[in-house]
Order: sequence, then structure tokens, then C-alpha cells
Amino acid sequence: MHSCEPRRRRMEKDEAGVRLGFNAYLKFYELTQGSAKLKSFDDFADSPYYKAFVKFGRYCVDIRAINPEQFVRWVLKQNKKIDHWAKDTVYTEYLTDYLRVENVNDALARAMEFGIDWAEKSGHPAEDCLRYGNTNAMVYAVSAGRISPWIIYNSESGQKFLSELDATQVAMIWPYIDADFWMRKFKDYPADQEYVKEILEKAGW
Repeated sequence: MHSCEPRRRRMEKDEAGVRLGFNAYLKFYELTQGSAKLKSFDDFADSPYYKAFVKFGRYCVDIRAINPEQFVRWVLKQNKKIDHWAKDTVYTEYLTDYLRVENVNDALARAMEFGIDWAEKSGHPAEDCLRYGNTNAMVYAVSAGRISPWIIYNSESGQKFLSELDATQVAMIWPYIDADFWMRKFKDYPADQEYVKEILEKAGW
């Protein structure tokens, strides 16, 4: 390691991507060795894995990864090689898994946040993002997990959005909104579905 490198690493300590990388490093030691308590930032900065973990942390920041802590647990559980953690294919696999099991309130909160962001940029009411937003932008939002199937299938605007997609757009979001899976899920969790419907209706979605 070049003599300036340790100093540079310590100066980067508070950068968001480095912090996420450090947390992932601790989680790695906790889940694989059971010994995270003994690890300090200095240990991390001197570790041969430093670059790989920081690359992962910065990747999470760049793509605004959903629930990075859960992402770390998932890659460890799936035995993914650390060099692959920052790959889009790995994140997509994680995201499709995560969306199926996340707490319904998290899915709602994220959609509401997305709507507010869209409203600030477009000047239209937040609840109209799926009705009047750019279709490709909304397709991307679904594939990025910003708008969960909980919202798509249980709101009037989500149904309208789905009905207006062409075959290519449907294919792009299908892995995330797989109707067979989600219809079974709603059947298994009817109270959650009613709750989501009520909230979305009140919010004008």
C-alpha cells in the first residue's frame, strides 16, 4: 500500500459510501466470524478488503439502494463473492426477493416519497405520478423498487398505469410485479391488502 493511502482512507471515513462499506465489513465479520465487536475503522482501513467494501458502499449510494443493511445480509446469506456485490445483476436479484417480503409500511412510505419528489419536479399533485407521469420514468421507478407491487395492484392509478403499458414495458417490470406471486400474497395477507387499499384511496392514488 502506498504510504499516503492509509491517510487518505482515514480522511474518507465520513463519506457516505465509506460508512456503508464499513458497516458491510462489520456485518461480514459478525455473520461469518461472529467477531465484529473487535473491529475498528483502523482495522477496516488496513484491510485487504477495504476497496471491495467501499466499492460496494459507493455503489449503494449511487443507485440509492433500498435497505442497504438488508442487501448486505442477503449477499452474505447467498454466498455472493464480494467482488460481485456491486453488480447490477446481483442487486436486481436482491431487489426482487426483497420486495416480496418487505414490510408493507416501508413499501407505502417509499411510494409516497417518490410521489413527493415527482410532484416537486413536475408541479403536479404527488398522487398523480402514476396517472400522468412519463410512462418510461414510471416503469423505471417500478424496476428500481420505488413503487412496489403493493401500490401498483391496490390503487386506481396503479391499475390505470398497468393497463396502458405496451408489451416491452410490461416485460421490463414483470420480474418485480409477477402477478401470480402477488395475487397469492394478497390472498394470504388480506388484512394487509385492505390496509394498503384504504391508505392509497385516502391519499388519492
